[in-house]
Amino acid sequence: MKSHAMSSRRARLMAGAALTAVALGGLGVYSANASSPAAPATTTVRTDASNKNLIQTTHLSIDAATRAAQAALDAAEKENQRVSVAVVDRNGNTVVALRGAGAGPQSYESAEKKAFTAVSFNAPTSELVKRLANAPTLKDIPGTLFLGGGYPVTAKGAPIAGIGVAGAPSGDLDEKFAKAGADALGH
Repeated sequence: MKSHAMSSRRARLMAGAALTAVALGGLGVYSANASSPAAPATTTVRTDASNKNLIQTTHLSIDAATRAAQAALDAAEKENQRVSVAVVDRNGNTVVALRGAGAGPQSYESAEKKAFTAVSFNAPTSELVKRLANAPTLKDIPGTLFLGGGYPVTAKGAPIAGIGVAGAPSGDLDEKFAKAGADALGH
């Protein structure tokens, strides 16, 4: 059932992305990729400024998300930790996921949820765990996981992505590796 839901979600996302690309193509969309000196870690969508109904958004490029995920995985491997890493965009959609050799089966989903939680609240998940004392129902928000190991990526103070790591023996280690991924982007 879960794989059907995931493939259905992916199909909707891909169809939506294709429709968006076609629709925006006529409005003069420009993008910068990770190799552009002006945007080393982000892709910016610029739209027709004369149309007040449109907004500009900033996202990590796939290359930048992959660099961040690989940096997090490399940091964990240097300490002989078996982890999974996920990088999600501002909307919580997984951009890149890597499962290290020997990572536990639960680590993949946990990494995604930690990344989603970090970008949703624009804070490291270790900080969010502390907020549960005053707001215990936060943990009831679907798709979130309030354990150390998630770290936000920001541009101009706004969250644009989240990096989640799961599988190390502690959330502190997971978060250390997630931060190494964000640091690889200069954030």
